[in-house]
Amino acid sequence: MAEPDELRVAPGVVVAGGELTWRFSASGGAGGQHVNTSNTRAEVVWDIAGSPSLPEHLRQRLTDRLGPVVAVVASDRRSQVRNRELALARLQARVQGALDERRPRRPTRPTPASRHRRLDDKRRRSGLKQSRRDGAGDE
Repeated sequence: MAEPDELRVAPGVVVAGGELTWRFSASGGAGGQHVNTSNTRAEVVWDIAGSPSLPEHLRQRLTDRLGPVVAVVASDRRSQVRNRELALARLQARVQGALDERRPRRPTRPTPASRHRRLDDKRRRSGLKQSRRDGAGDE
């Protein structure tokens, strides 16, 4: 199979196929003679810190969240081609997840109604436990 030309990780961000390093090895587990003789396990490695495809702010975000190098392995299928596709899809998903902007949480206050419900629930629960305690030794 030919090397993929590019990997789209975000709008406007494309990683050239030459930046990805592939390794293939025998998959472990059951499968008999096919598993023992075929290098179907695919591992793709991308050097984020040394990638010329990334703008500096995205490189910084990715290295903070994923580290300087990210590696993904796929050995789910019996076919090396299919495992390559899976590894590439997993790499893409991992990088896209790391690039997502995380909105800062805005602290909120409980509403008066929710505070009232919580206190009512506590009183009800307390009464139930109290009634269990009072009748515990009456057998």
